[in-house]
Amino acid sequence: MDIAIIVIYLVAMLAFGFWGKSRTKNSSDFLVAGRRLGPGFYTGTMAAVVLGGASTVGGVGLGYKYGISGMWLVVAIAVGLILLSLFFAGPIQRLKVYTVAQMLQLRYGINGTSASGVVMALYTLMLMVTSTIAYSTIFNVLFGTPRWASIAIGAAIVILYSSIGGMWSITLTDMVQFIIKTIGVFFLLLPFAWTQAGGYDGIMQRLGDTVGASHFDLFAIGGQTIITYFVIYTFGMLIGQDIWQRVFTARSPQVARWGGTAAGIYCVLYGIAGALIGTAAAALLPHEAAKDDVYAAIAEHALPIGLSGIVLAAAVAAMMSTASGALIACATVARADVTPLVLRMFGRTPTRIGEGNPEHDVRENRIFVIVLGIVGTLIAMVLTDVVAALTVAYDILVGGLLVSILGGLIWKRANGAGAIASMIVGTVVTLGSMVVYGVIAGDALSGVLANEPIYWGLLSSLVVYIVVSLATKPTPADVVQRWNDRKAGRFTDATGVVAATPAGH
Repeated sequence: MDIAIIVIYLVAMLAFGFWGKSRTKNSSDFLVAGRRLGPGFYTGTMAAVVLGGASTVGGVGLGYKYGISGMWLVVAIAVGLILLSLFFAGPIQRLKVYTVAQMLQLRYGINGTSASGVVMALYTLMLMVTSTIAYSTIFNVLFGTPRWASIAIGAAIVILYSSIGGMWSITLTDMVQFIIKTIGVFFLLLPFAWTQAGGYDGIMQRLGDTVGASHFDLFAIGGQTIITYFVIYTFGMLIGQDIWQRVFTARSPQVARWGGTAAGIYCVLYGIAGALIGTAAAALLPHEAAKDDVYAAIAEHALPIGLSGIVLAAAVAAMMSTASGALIACATVARADVTPLVLRMFGRTPTRIGEGNPEHDVRENRIFVIVLGIVGTLIAMVLTDVVAALTVAYDILVGGLLVSILGGLIWKRANGAGAIASMIVGTVVTLGSMVVYGVIAGDALSGVLANEPIYWGLLSSLVVYIVVSLATKPTPADVVQRWNDRKAGRFTDATGVVAATPAGH
């Protein structure tokens, strides 16, 4: 029955993908759902894309090991989403761009910032790869298929529904996934697990006073770990293309602000629920070897057949929503930023998204999704552990791009020279610090996974950004005027991308 539920879920994803195709008429529909999502759809899909396998399976695993303190990873993600929604989502939504790099080009008036698209493309691609590997592990257990076949099955479904109707298909499937995750975590796994564990008193009795007290200590996971979660995941939420692209789907700044805030609050509750489920699992299944196996183990232990299938579907839904969101983000950046950058290097003039025949434009977007989806699938098949690769991508994203992106939104004196210098220095220092700490530890992987490189990268990026911006000429007045107009929601061209300031303005 559990297998049947998963199969029904996968078929439903394809059906909703085809439904989304009927709403997709042009690039705006394909990439940002026509920029017309209301509060219900926006809140659900935003929560779905940020709550992936790390938040669901990983959150329960952290709760198993550290108790309620395991919630901090998801809370850090939630805080990032709330900050983005309250302070930046409104202006971002008004810009009517498709990518973070387009925002940088509009703000600073230089094409050099489009190189940031390369970093963003690598980050989103690795995000898709990790999600693909994550949900394949569940297929391994349910279907008994080899690893490569499990990856191929799940990836084929994600690529198919993502390419059929783009963001509209992803939005509809995300809403289904959001509902399944809500039912599976809040209404099934949490109450069943806690009831079987005997509630707070039963858990304390099973774990003993010392271990039990540790599992109900908010800071048992460690202050350094909590700080690192906030630096990497909170800041990552503020600038990730996969998150910004969802902001672009909102029909108004108000929807982006308050819908995103509601999604952030939901994420806080989701993180607490996952940690509590993990705590109950620690009492019920004290000898589970791998913490990432706890989610499936507690589902099978605490729930009857059928209901456990829904909970397993919730885990798959969490991973697939992240995978599809990362895939379309990667495809958007590759087409809007990376391809034009390469074409300009060879002296060719790139075509902007939205120019030409809408049907051909959608077809080109679809090709990018399919090709990059296949690339990500092949990488997932080859790699057995992508934690290091994802860590590098996250660290470069935050260490190299955070300052220039947020600085452009809040500091008027910042200019293109400061932004370019900040991105280069932040990236070089982040990567260089990884090498140095790896040499010190005598292990390259230890350097990659160290917390310090991201701190040094951020600090150097900030210092260079301020110094270079103040030491060079301010941003030209016409660029500033154009930026202010777009931030205020004025003078958006038909394609919704970076447009020239209207003549005579």
